[in-house]
Amino acid sequence: MRQQPYHHLMSAGQIGSLTLKNRIIVTAMGVSLAEDDGSVGPRIISYHEAQAKGGAGLIIMGVNGVAWPHGAVSVGQAALSDDRFIAPLRELTDRVHRHDGKIAAQLHHGGLVAGYAGARWGHDMLAPSLPPEMTGSFFDFFLPEEVSSLDMGGVAGIKVATKADLQQVIDQYAQAARRAKQAGFDGAEIHGGHGYLISSFISPYTNKRTDEYGGSLENRMRLALEIIAAIRAEVGRDFPLWFKLDSREIGKQGITLDDAKQSAKMLEAAGIDAITVTSYHDVSVGKYHSESNIPHIEGWNLPSAAAIKSVVSIPVIGSGRLELPAADKAIQDRELDFVAMGRKLLADPNLPAKLAAGQHDKVRPCIYCYTCVSAIYMGDPVRCAVNSELGHEYQLPTPNSANGQKHIAVIGGGPAGMESARRLAAAGHRVTLIEQAKQLGGTMRFASLAYEPNERLLRWLIREVEDAGVTLQLGTTATPQYLRQLGVDHVVVATGARRIMPSIAGSDADHVYSGDDLKQLILGQNSQNLKSKTSLLTRTISQLGAATGISRNLDVIRETTRHWMPLDKDIVIIGGELVGLELAEYLAERGRNVHVIDEQPRMGKGLPLVRRMRILTELAEHGVGLSSNISQIRIEPDYVHFTDAQGQAQAIRAGHVIVAQGAIGDTALADSLRAEGFHVETIGDALGVTYIEGAMHGARRAAEALT
Repeated sequence: MRQQPYHHLMSAGQIGSLTLKNRIIVTAMGVSLAEDDGSVGPRIISYHEAQAKGGAGLIIMGVNGVAWPHGAVSVGQAALSDDRFIAPLRELTDRVHRHDGKIAAQLHHGGLVAGYAGARWGHDMLAPSLPPEMTGSFFDFFLPEEVSSLDMGGVAGIKVATKADLQQVIDQYAQAARRAKQAGFDGAEIHGGHGYLISSFISPYTNKRTDEYGGSLENRMRLALEIIAAIRAEVGRDFPLWFKLDSREIGKQGITLDDAKQSAKMLEAAGIDAITVTSYHDVSVGKYHSESNIPHIEGWNLPSAAAIKSVVSIPVIGSGRLELPAADKAIQDRELDFVAMGRKLLADPNLPAKLAAGQHDKVRPCIYCYTCVSAIYMGDPVRCAVNSELGHEYQLPTPNSANGQKHIAVIGGGPAGMESARRLAAAGHRVTLIEQAKQLGGTMRFASLAYEPNERLLRWLIREVEDAGVTLQLGTTATPQYLRQLGVDHVVVATGARRIMPSIAGSDADHVYSGDDLKQLILGQNSQNLKSKTSLLTRTISQLGAATGISRNLDVIRETTRHWMPLDKDIVIIGGELVGLELAEYLAERGRNVHVIDEQPRMGKGLPLVRRMRILTELAEHGVGLSSNISQIRIEPDYVHFTDAQGQAQAIRAGHVIVAQGAIGDTALADSLRAEGFHVETIGDALGVTYIEGAMHGARRAAEALT
């Protein structure tokens, strides 16, 4: 009999006495959805219930504070530090169990990362010893408005832990485990990574003690092992208990993989039932925030998981951007036993159920934009760019069928239009999607060239629209007469932003392109705006597109432009927001000398913080010039002139100039249709540039308003 796809991922597994129906685990994440007093309420209960409905083998509830509010690292963190938290947690576990789900509590103390507790309540951060000073440029990546929003009114101090403090901590972990068991959790994970209290003791970078808790690895592991012994004494040997372990610390002289392998053997000997393999980093370096526990590089932590599995006999839980084929193969090859997914299950909590049903192409893809974790960094509840329901599960309307009572026209085939169309059709409406171009995607097609994960979402949206039975009218202009002819009851306008050329001296020259010009050029589309531009550029790309179908195949365009593209070797991009930076990355990868200039004090607006830190660092590493806070831009035939932040005149050679600015909301069509008597909902960039997140979230709100 032929095995179903992802057979190994979907097979049953065992952690101690706990049997799991599949190998997919919701990794523990701090999502800032608990109540302000540390208890769990409707937001976080519904969030985890959705994961249980989605079919995950196990949910690990993140960062349950064993000493809360001491050791708290974020707003909305759940607590296990008092018996008063047991009853609401019991409601949570009951709700998960109703759906044949399993849930574990992660036991957590922030230690040196508990700056939130220090800033809000004046609690000192507990540490093994005084840590080295931070010397990196982490805060250089924050926009001015983000810096101002981070002021919590205080600064945390540091307390070097005494032996009495450590005995208290050990008891706090043991009592938290007892409470987790009483609340109905199916197991517990001790968080021993990510620079938190236990990790700071294990790491030689932060632990400079000279007593029995410092020095050798055995001594640095002492606190972890004593916590395990105390927990076992409290909850017994049969309660599933595992440990989250740093496999290495990137960018600092800390934990090494050899250390982690030795620590893993100690943990197994101490009675741990499994090990979750993770990694940590020097937090003062912006790029590292997407290069350890939440990596941008696929399979980043897989070799470490395999190395640790080779020295222990207990199960190993791997994590860190494992795509489904790689995850399934890693289990097959015995490189790990379970896969802990974070971002993928935020994007689609129904991923396991869809795999079980053989519907892997129905899984909503994560685009690795770091909206989720960036929200937490900024003190906000978790959210997802592509899953607008995340964090709002408790507010969602009760599903019902619209019984086709409305005929709704959606105008615009970009992400906002497609998402609203598929949602409205799923609710039972009759939906007609009208797009002026001859293919779906809008500006997302161009965005997908610069950042490939966007294409995964684009393809998913197109499939979903087709599967939903939406009537497509491509190459069609939506006029009032046409809409009346269709007999629609409501209209959703998702036509996107209007792009205007900013007032820049010399911007009318033939070698100057707007973002729209470049999109039409590379995608092989004809444009009236290009008639005055260099005819060779228009003609060659358009002919190639007509000959090969390149305008419909983004993979072909992406690969072809690595070898040939009719743009000068030297390019200046005016505009350092999301579009300009992703375009700079795309062009630099294709051998262009790129310089990005912007009048704003900091670049990266529109990019979530963590992705911004990576792309700005990598652009600089690849030789892309980045000049912000500039003024007096002037474009000449071979150079772009400007005054830099220090008041010095600069001239950058530019055979072509791309102006990635000037996008503004455009409600003209929506306003005109309202004037014609239509009931209109306006969404997406037509209301102001909000990118994919704004498109997907606005589409949900519009669909709910019309259902």
